[in-house]
Amino acid sequence: MSEIIKAQNLCHAVSTAEGPLNILSDINLSLSSGETLAITGPSGSGKSTLLGLLAGLDRPTSGKLWLAGEEITSMDEEDRARVRANHVGFVFQTFQLLPGLTALENVMLPAELAGLADAKDRATKFLEKVGLDKRLHHYPRQLSGGEQQRVAIARAFASEPAVLFADEPTGSLDAKNGERIADLLFNLNNETGTTLVLVTHESGLATRCQRQLRITAGEAQEVDAGELAVTGGVQQ
Repeated sequence: MSEIIKAQNLCHAVSTAEGPLNILSDINLSLSSGETLAITGPSGSGKSTLLGLLAGLDRPTSGKLWLAGEEITSMDEEDRARVRANHVGFVFQTFQLLPGLTALENVMLPAELAGLADAKDRATKFLEKVGLDKRLHHYPRQLSGGEQQRVAIARAFASEPAVLFADEPTGSLDAKNGERIADLLFNLNNETGTTLVLVTHESGLATRCQRQLRITAGEAQEVDAGELAVTGGVQQ
């Protein structure tokens, strides 16, 4: 398997009235194509910040990051956006569907923006995969929370990204719908070979991933078979 994400000595700090506040310190990570990784840790530990850095949504204060073979930390926002458009999909806790578009249109949109001629066929196929073939022409307000999240998953996978980043994808759902969404994520990961990186508070979801990265006070520990393999960063 080829390396899809590589983080080297990533650090991130923000400015405060008292001076710089370190959010993440010296993160090192290598992730291969098709792998699944859960980022866990207490609230405020830096999980979502790390996800944003790995996805190229933000730039670290220092360190380097490669995404799909491209070193993105030296890029401006326009170039990072190009890499994201070509290689990355997202699933968020809040679904982020466009209310004026049907389920089909929401799923088609990224493919259309990418200029893919088969956008409608792709969208239809993935909505069928997530069990919404009878809901193609329904608007988000006509769908339950679980159904909206399934639309979001179909949208993320329809563009066939190399990496899918999911931030608390089951966080706003009840246990039954949360389990169904988790099953969909991992089934589609297996079918498509898309690398899956997710942030979660849920231990059951995290243990389904091949690897777990625990963030505590901005530092990373990789969990291996229930035990911490390393402290103070991830060593491969």
